[in-house]
Amino acid sequence: MKSDTICALLTPNGTGAIGVIRVSGPNSIAIVSSFFSKDIACSNSHTLHFGSFKNKKEEILDEVLLSVFHEGKSFTGEQSVEISCHGSSYILQSVIECLLKAGCRIAEPGEFTKRAFLNGKLDLSQAEAVADLIASQSKAMHNIALKQLKGHFSDELKALRQQLIDFASLIELELDFGEEDVEFADRDKLKELLVQVLQRVENLADTFAMGNVMKQGVPVAIVGAPNTGKSTLLNSLIGEDRAIVSDIAGTTRDVIEETFNIDGILFRFIDTAGIRETNEEIESIGIERAKKKIEEATIVLCLSDSENPLPEVLDWSEKLMIQFPEKEVFVIQNKSDLLTMQKPMDGAFLISAKTGAGLDELKKQLVNAITKGKDWSNQTIITSARHHEALLKTSEALEKALFGLSSDISADLIALDIRNAMYHLGSITGDISSDELLGNIFSRFCIGK
Repeated sequence: MKSDTICALLTPNGTGAIGVIRVSGPNSIAIVSSFFSKDIACSNSHTLHFGSFKNKKEEILDEVLLSVFHEGKSFTGEQSVEISCHGSSYILQSVIECLLKAGCRIAEPGEFTKRAFLNGKLDLSQAEAVADLIASQSKAMHNIALKQLKGHFSDELKALRQQLIDFASLIELELDFGEEDVEFADRDKLKELLVQVLQRVENLADTFAMGNVMKQGVPVAIVGAPNTGKSTLLNSLIGEDRAIVSDIAGTTRDVIEETFNIDGILFRFIDTAGIRETNEEIESIGIERAKKKIEEATIVLCLSDSENPLPEVLDWSEKLMIQFPEKEVFVIQNKSDLLTMQKPMDGAFLISAKTGAGLDELKKQLVNAITKGKDWSNQTIITSARHHEALLKTSEALEKALFGLSSDISADLIALDIRNAMYHLGSITGDISSDELLGNIFSRFCIGK
């Protein structure tokens, strides 16, 4: 653990009303106090102090508010001071320069959170949740990150791991008395435990697909022939004129992407070029990009025109369902406001992107396509690829242990598989970690986190 004192700007770069600088490390209070108009060396933890911040020439840089935290009582677990200044970039830079000259150094990316982990204030999955919470763009992702930060996920994993430790200890004890043929671990109870733990681990791993789309946003490709109202639909869904709307076929020549929250889930709507046969070079490039977006999308909205419904749209959507069975494909019949005596196509959503008719139901169906009608609000959901991989490896180790129990394999091999399962579970929370793993995780954080 590094024993130096670090500092960094916590708030975004640029001019604002307030800027906050965090100082953390054994000399935090002494260093900040040397520039402050009051002595805060003997101040209590969690106290605020208003005064002037002066440079070494006794020139006042700003009137600031200091938040003082003692060792063990701060975010990092170290002695810490947060300096709230006016948000002038000149003031903030001048304050940081003073701190650096007094012995601080600029914090590395993620170093505040890394120190919180190393000092036992957070476990590893909670530390990762800090970055997810800051980056959350939807209510759903915010809830997931907040639960993980509070330790719900960690507590469950630690409980599962402790159960494995208890039984592994009994098996290890058997190995010490191998010559006496003593059996301390009830094999039936061990098998029952492994089945229960395996089922829970697999259930957690299965939530990654949902967690990933909630974290990244659900890509929804809006596709169809030219002039079916794709751009109008995009504009109506997000509530602003993002895409150019025209009666001229081929207006959209590139993909246009916008995000929008529906019931707390972030959707990434992608307006694509109308798909048709054309010799126009730029439009052809747009059509190829449209086809690529179809492959990348989780949901595909196939648009047809109520004025001129194309039966081949149904054939096209059926082909998409066969080619991409993992995708949700909706047939949308647009311009219902112009529909007179014609009947809507079978299985199509009837909407008017222009008037908004049918859009509320379409939004409801988009959410249902992701949630499958399930209430995920109280579920533990995995959003990290690292966690997912560790759970899969845990599952693999548990399956080997179960096979060993069923095949009367020697206790030392069963113990090895259980230890592997414990290792992979521990790697998620940081009970098992390495410098390389920590470096990889915290290097993804921004400076100031």
